[in-house]
Amino acid sequence: MACAVKIENLVKRYKELIALDHFGLEINEGEVFGLLGPNGSGKTTTINCLLSLLEYDKGKIEIFGKEMKPDSYDIKQNIGVIMQNVAVFDQLTVRENIDFFCGLYIKDKALRKKYVDEAIEFVGLEDFTKFYPRKLSGGLLRRLNIACGIAHKPKLIILDEPTVAVDPQSRNKILEGIRKLNKDGATIIYTSHYMEEVEQICTRILIMDKGKSLAVGTNEELKKMIKNTETIEIEAADASTGNLEALGRLPHVYDVSYDGVKIRVRCSGGKHNLIRVLDYLQSEEVVFGRVYSELPTLNDVFLEITGKNLRDNA
Repeated sequence: MACAVKIENLVKRYKELIALDHFGLEINEGEVFGLLGPNGSGKTTTINCLLSLLEYDKGKIEIFGKEMKPDSYDIKQNIGVIMQNVAVFDQLTVRENIDFFCGLYIKDKALRKKYVDEAIEFVGLEDFTKFYPRKLSGGLLRRLNIACGIAHKPKLIILDEPTVAVDPQSRNKILEGIRKLNKDGATIIYTSHYMEEVEQICTRILIMDKGKSLAVGTNEELKKMIKNTETIEIEAADASTGNLEALGRLPHVYDVSYDGVKIRVRCSGGKHNLIRVLDYLQSEEVVFGRVYSELPTLNDVFLEITGKNLRDNA
């Protein structure tokens, strides 16, 4: 599979602060690649270096097999960027905004009109073409922002928090659009603090912190990297200390906690963990209510690898 983006040994310093510490990644063509990290991890710096908007101290960046430089306009015209902060012109209508940004790359008027019409239809703004941005809701503004970034049909699309503070309908529309862009051949770099979105649409995910790559792989590959493979919660109002110690001695159990209402049993590997836990409770006649068994989520992976909760750092 051809490589769309290759970053090698990237170093970026701000005086004493090392924003990127020998950072590297490879993104294959056709991927939806999730770039995750808490605030201050280096995600934005990485994107700015990738776009050659920021000088870096060391390293190499290639896009579609060519070295990326500030004057690499042939590469830049194949990149679409949708940043977290909406960047459109208030004095232009929806159609005029999309036409302006598309016109930066597409000079042929007939082709540009076709692309603008397709972008408007793609994000579902057909009924708002004559509206000015100030008249649009937050969700519609996000859709306009995306249309401006993808109207020229770029091969590489960078989406930075595209669904922040939007209504559920617009969020679904945006996620559907990302899938379609990818299906149509675009390679996508996606950052988000919404783990469920990343799990839903990303083919591979990189977790970074303090300017370093900590882990990379598919959703399932990342989950196999952590100790916790199953968490069992049992509603039990009268569990004794002896019960908790006995649960802790069961095969594959590495942590047991109790808050007076729920017993929480964490397991690492193994099968039939839930059956063993319930068999023990029944044998000891411990009265219990609802029982939950959960496999690890991407947020569990992030928390174990970085020591932080991604959403708390949003």
